[in-house]
Amino acid sequence: MAELTLLEAVNLALHYEMAHDKNVVVLGEDVGDNGGVFRATVGLKEKYGCRRVIDSPLAEALIAGVSVGMATQGLRPVAEFQFQGFVFPAMEHLACHAARMRNRTRGRLTCPAVFRAPFGGGIHAPEHHSESVEALFAHTPGISVVIPSSPQRAYGLLLASIRSNDPIMFFEPKRIYRTVKSEVIDNGESLPLKTCFTLRKGRDLTLVTWGACVVESLQAAAKLSRIGIEAEVIDLATIKPIDMETIYASLEKTGRLLVVHEASQTCGVGAEILARTAEHAMCLLKAPPKRVTGMDTIMPYYRNEDYFMVQEEDIIETAKELVEGWK
Repeated sequence: MAELTLLEAVNLALHYEMAHDKNVVVLGEDVGDNGGVFRATVGLKEKYGCRRVIDSPLAEALIAGVSVGMATQGLRPVAEFQFQGFVFPAMEHLACHAARMRNRTRGRLTCPAVFRAPFGGGIHAPEHHSESVEALFAHTPGISVVIPSSPQRAYGLLLASIRSNDPIMFFEPKRIYRTVKSEVIDNGESLPLKTCFTLRKGRDLTLVTWGACVVESLQAAAKLSRIGIEAEVIDLATIKPIDMETIYASLEKTGRLLVVHEASQTCGVGAEILARTAEHAMCLLKAPPKRVTGMDTIMPYYRNEDYFMVQEEDIIETAKELVEGWK
């Protein structure tokens, strides 16, 4: 069993599925000869050829449109946008065609396409390279949104996404592409979509997060434990649809909810989780739920990037307020 980075796990899943399903094709800017901007597709063109690993022009609208056409005609395209911030030219194809294909054709056609993109800040990147706009796609009917936070989940969730018969936005937290390592078994076993993963058990607080913020959340939970606060950490993983049942089950034990995400606060996925909890599980709460999020601003350049990014200390202080202020 090899110890891999999250990036290597993505590559391993692509290799596995292309070897076992001839209908899987990969396309995007520089995915072939260069192996992708972060090298997630390295080695695919050499093994599977230029008919299945396609270097596209620098045109995100083309990438999305061609992927929709491929998917409706029996292929399973895995398209790469170099950064999530580059996806906006493709929005018409994603929201108006990929998301609506099953409904538009009354099930006659589906769109089994995966649209991959690195996302999030923390790497001192220039403008349009650090966005966290998963909520835009979560708000789009017909599209699922998946965000892995570890190599094992990247491998299993990507396999499940490629095998899905409906379109999936698969966002990879590039800040932890190479910094998080774990053992991954290359056995082709997928992980369930629509399911949260409970990473740490606790009794005092339910901490829900996803993507790179899982790292800070687990570190904060470990420090909170030293002062007697036991936080249950849940990796949301599938942003849409949200597995609220796992969250409710945790709240039955803890009675306190804290949601942590890097994206801006207003209309973020955290707001949806808090709203559903208020509607359906208010009786479980011992304290008002809270959020620790990015700011409602454009991601700043690298000198001020840390002011935007969620910090471990922010999580700890908010968790202490929730527990100690509402005993």
